[in-house]
Amino acid sequence: MRVTVRLFARLREIVGAAELDREAPAGATVGLVWRALARDYPDLERYTDSISSAVNAEYARMEAPVQAGDEVAFLPPVSGG
Repeated sequence: MRVTVRLFARLREIVGAAELDREAPAGATVGLVWRALARDYPDLERYTDSISSAVNAEYARMEAPVQAGDEVAFLPPVSGG
């Protein structure tokens, strides 16, 4: 199944794109989508324990299922004052 992956801030810089179309197997989770992306872009791996994720603009845990056509977003931690 196809999903759209949206990336923000440093994640977007690492990948070189704000949005990617990715293939995911049936029964995939947000975490599986992330791990596949990190395999293709190893510099993403250091963010694994700190990113936030969303499915269709709703925050989601890594265990959340994804369906064909979903938009999966990954956001790095944000700091500021």
